[in-house]
Amino acid sequence: MSNPQPDEKYVLGVDYGTLSGRAVVVRVSDGAELGSAVHEYPHAVITQTLPGSDVRLPPDWALQVPQDYVEVLQSAVPAALRSAGVDAADVIGIATDFTACTMVPVIEDGTPLNELPEFATRPHAFVKLWRHHAAQSQAVRISTLAAGRGESWLGRYGGLISSEWEFAKGLQVLEEDPEVYAAMDHWVEAADWIVWQLTDTYVRNACTAGYKGIYQDGQYPSEDYLAALNPGFAGFVRDKLEHTIGQLGSPAGTLSARAAAWTGLPEGIAVAVGNVDAHVTAPAANAVQPGQMVAIMGTSTCHVMNAEELAEVPGMCGAVQGGIVEGLWGYEAGQSGVGDIFGWFVNNCVPPRYVDAAAAAGLGVHEYLTELASEQVIGQHGLVALDWHSGNRSVLVDHELSGVFVGQTLATRPEDMYRALLEATAFGTRTIIEAFNASGVPVTEFVVAGGLLKNPLLMQIYADVINLPLSVIDSQQGPALGSAIHAAVAAGAYPDVRTAAAAMGRVRRGVYRPIPENVRAYDELFAEYTTLHDYFGRGANEVMHRLKAIQRTAAGHAPTTASEEMEPAL
Repeated sequence: MSNPQPDEKYVLGVDYGTLSGRAVVVRVSDGAELGSAVHEYPHAVITQTLPGSDVRLPPDWALQVPQDYVEVLQSAVPAALRSAGVDAADVIGIATDFTACTMVPVIEDGTPLNELPEFATRPHAFVKLWRHHAAQSQAVRISTLAAGRGESWLGRYGGLISSEWEFAKGLQVLEEDPEVYAAMDHWVEAADWIVWQLTDTYVRNACTAGYKGIYQDGQYPSEDYLAALNPGFAGFVRDKLEHTIGQLGSPAGTLSARAAAWTGLPEGIAVAVGNVDAHVTAPAANAVQPGQMVAIMGTSTCHVMNAEELAEVPGMCGAVQGGIVEGLWGYEAGQSGVGDIFGWFVNNCVPPRYVDAAAAAGLGVHEYLTELASEQVIGQHGLVALDWHSGNRSVLVDHELSGVFVGQTLATRPEDMYRALLEATAFGTRTIIEAFNASGVPVTEFVVAGGLLKNPLLMQIYADVINLPLSVIDSQQGPALGSAIHAAVAAGAYPDVRTAAAAMGRVRRGVYRPIPENVRAYDELFAEYTTLHDYFGRGANEVMHRLKAIQRTAAGHAPTTASEEMEPAL
């Protein structure tokens, strides 16, 4: 961290992740990060039962509590200011970024439905986190109907609409809890809801509207189309979704007295239009030129890049004019599970003796497995895996898909499987890059941000698999830095995001370079990955979909609790 300087001005960037929110104080002149603080969400991710109740959730649900987000403003922002040692009077702006698509159903004044007593035990009244994948059947209908009708917007999403996005999740609410649907006045991205809390003004950001809300060329899908999905859905855009749209880097409003009291910041400073964690990271890495793909690697990975031309890339999450920076087409793709997969494996598949050995070596389990895996020659483990434990976001856009290991024997060890999962996520990224290259949107540089860049083995595997040099963001909190850049622009310190990125962004170029013999070895394994990818993912074998259906049926008949199952009949 750098020291505060006299006569300098500062901005706050607040990054809302899956499990916590981080606030960072940044110097406007050069992007130096002076202090930071983190607030863990007390309710984390809700996947089993609603807080304070015995209401169980079905498979593939992921909810959150919006009050947790407010606590980040009340806790992390003041703590970051104290850490930085700057005078709050010298702060000129604040900006936030959020996971997406994360949706909040609210009444007219912005109060979340779950905070109303009559809806406190209704799952659909809570925030639907980005990784809520229970709207897959709605997503399939949205895509199929659009394809059949020849809807012009479908190609800008690679031909498929995701279950993670606004329309699929909204349609699920209508069809599964029409009372909640009727009660909500606005279906709000969390990225916009938190800005609403800061400013008392609701402004819908252009990024999520374009990528997650099917907003293209100034229009949403037509009322006629929506009625064909479900007659009750005809007014979804008009009644629940449509609102004033703010451009990225613009002020959404100014900090309210209430939010100033929460944060310790001056009332009236600029609050930037909301944004997505991945998209703000491109300016933070000073990677906003065409061809520079930025991969934000954490629990999931989001891939974003700019191009001068519009092209239709199979399975992309969207192409939006100005979706990252003004004047360029911003593209997005991604993988729904990356760090989450590694975490699942460590939490569920590692025997106690490995945990003990890691502790004895003074290492975490991830570090210990990485150390063991790094001693292997490529292909030594005899495995190939599919990285679909949280479904496939790109290029198949199918969250009914699931993970696979091929090649396991009685000699297979945890470090073998761990390395195979690292490699599988790299193969998934290569699949995405090849889709862009083949569609006329060439990827010329790969820039990594996010927590996973701390793993050097993983980074080298990626460089070897995709056969590109890896640059890395020179910041441990890329999204928060990116938000701070947008705050500086909103406050008038820079004329636009690209200019601010050149002054405040930071990156180290070509840190990891492909090793030719490793590239050749991974080409062979990638061919096997692609065979499995197409076999399970492109319709040759629908076993994963059938298993999901069986799982849902079984869950519907499951006892509420284990003790209930054991209870004798009276």
